[in-house]
Amino acid sequence: ILLLSILAYTSQAQRAGFTYIKDDAAVRQKLSAGSKAINAIKADFTQEKELSMLSEKITSKGAFFFKKENKVRLEYKTPFKYLMVINGSKVLIKDDTKSTKYDTHSNKIFKQVNDLIISSVQGTILNSPDFKVKIYESSGQYLLEMVPVAKGLKEFFSGINILIDKKDYSVSRLEMVELSGDKTTISFGNKELNGKVDDTLFSTN
Repeated sequence: ILLLSILAYTSQAQRAGFTYIKDDAAVRQKLSAGSKAINAIKADFTQEKELSMLSEKITSKGAFFFKKENKVRLEYKTPFKYLMVINGSKVLIKDDTKSTKYDTHSNKIFKQVNDLIISSVQGTILNSPDFKVKIYESSGQYLLEMVPVAKGLKEFFSGINILIDKKDYSVSRLEMVELSGDKTTISFGNKELNGKVDDTLFSTN
């Protein structure tokens, strides 16, 4: 559940202004080449979570860091402090009261979710056999609409949408809906690509 909360999703893809790309081989090649050029990311993020039991959205803000290979740091700053670090198969989750460490190899579902997070950020999600993917485009973005087919993932998610900026092939928004109907959206801003990102940010010790 903690891992699920860092993704973003809406129950139905917002396709206004987007056109479905039926023959998407050229776009897939372009997205793959573009993502390979991104070695590091620093960004701000805003997360909005809609729970079926609450009438108001829960909004959180923080800092996001990514570095190849397989390193992600989500640092929530407001309204509470919360940290999640992924470094390969190692995961650290920390709040004001405790730190918890995981190894994704110890749990198949945990590994699937971990791989989902990493591949979404790295832009390699199109190569995943765990999803059926449709690609749409607008004047400035690509929309990847993904429906899980892998056992485990489809028991948690109805689908996942990823919005990618055409100008630099970085993710601008992640969208997720859980089978329960709970929705989360994470939007990235003030992105800095391929700048210096210190390895110490991804320590899980």
